[in-house]
Amino acid sequence: MKKVSMIKAITLFLGVMLLTASLFQCTKVGDNIQHLDRSYPNTPDSSIYASFHDELKIATADATPATNDIIKFRGVQTILHEYCGTSNCHGGPIKPKFDSYNDIMKYVVSGSPEGSKLWEMITTNDFNKAMPPVNSNHELNTKDKAIIFNWIRNGAKEKPDLADFRPAAIRLIADGCGSANCHNQATATGSWAEKGTLGTRYSIVSTDTASFSFYDAGTGAYRRYCQVINKTKLNQIWGDYKDSVKRYYSDTIANASYRILKTFAGTPWGISSTRGPLGTYDDIVMDIIVPKNVRSNSSVQYTSPGGVQYYSKSNHLNSNDCFIRRIDSTLLFLNPQTGAVNAISGNMSYQDGGLSPSEIALIKAWYFADPNIPDVWKYGKTNTGIFRYAKSGNYIIKR
Repeated sequence: MKKVSMIKAITLFLGVMLLTASLFQCTKVGDNIQHLDRSYPNTPDSSIYASFHDELKIATADATPATNDIIKFRGVQTILHEYCGTSNCHGGPIKPKFDSYNDIMKYVVSGSPEGSKLWEMITTNDFNKAMPPVNSNHELNTKDKAIIFNWIRNGAKEKPDLADFRPAAIRLIADGCGSANCHNQATATGSWAEKGTLGTRYSIVSTDTASFSFYDAGTGAYRRYCQVINKTKLNQIWGDYKDSVKRYYSDTIANASYRILKTFAGTPWGISSTRGPLGTYDDIVMDIIVPKNVRSNSSVQYTSPGGVQYYSKSNHLNSNDCFIRRIDSTLLFLNPQTGAVNAISGNMSYQDGGLSPSEIALIKAWYFADPNIPDVWKYGKTNTGIFRYAKSGNYIIKR
């Protein structure tokens, strides 16, 4: 009898201890967590790419996806599996389950992180509702919370689309190419100011500009940029320039007086002045639709009856260069007007932006999904393709 009583006592003791531990875990109290702040500390940033799955083959991928055809980034499913869906928790005996998209969507209101039970659980400071349990010492980090926030805000889709691609792609391009002394408005206008091609209209004085040096990885030499640093004049100059470009190429006959006069080339501004701005969405789209080598050349393209020399072409499709060719070395580009094949490049992916294959794939996904980029710059005039995979020979066409 004593042995039985002892066994019962031990069993009872263990049960009480287990219950106590369970209650402690559920009520989530304790000195080690009383100052914990689980709220999301950052301002929501739509330029953070957020998807449900870790991997996505983009719509324009080759039959056998090339290096730059697959987007691979940490996804919501992986994050929730690591923090919640483990075999001993919500992926195992504990309900609710977080195994699949449908499971997770039971706790998500598409487009509303604030209205989603999932977001509440991972950010609440009510420790009795917090998930993962705070005493597990397994809090989501800020980066993972940002991914979940953006994923819900953009519609909590199982497969990403333009709303997910565009902000992230523009951020990559602007940060990698439009920053510092490279593809920005200040550099383009600075070279014009230094050459005196802006005339007296903008009243540029020496204090409106500044010079910067940069290291050219291609030559190993230091070169100089001149930039317009007067923001008011910069905005006016570049605004007027873009207006001229858009007006002229919308109707080259009716708007002949808006034909672009300026050139980006010429010693000693050859390096700095070849940079076309890529710092904003509007600048990037303009550079795609009317490439820099169309609107500005190193040689005269047209002389008016009055003897005025212009360095711009009148046919915006007659281009041997394009935005995607400069970042993706797996593609050949065909001149949309002549069909001439340009050599493989992709140099911008490592010289300017330092882009990874997944980042290049993300930019391509945005490019071919964005309705503001005309189909002629995606598939050519007759949908026969202007982008061809160098390895397979397959063209990207609209399907």
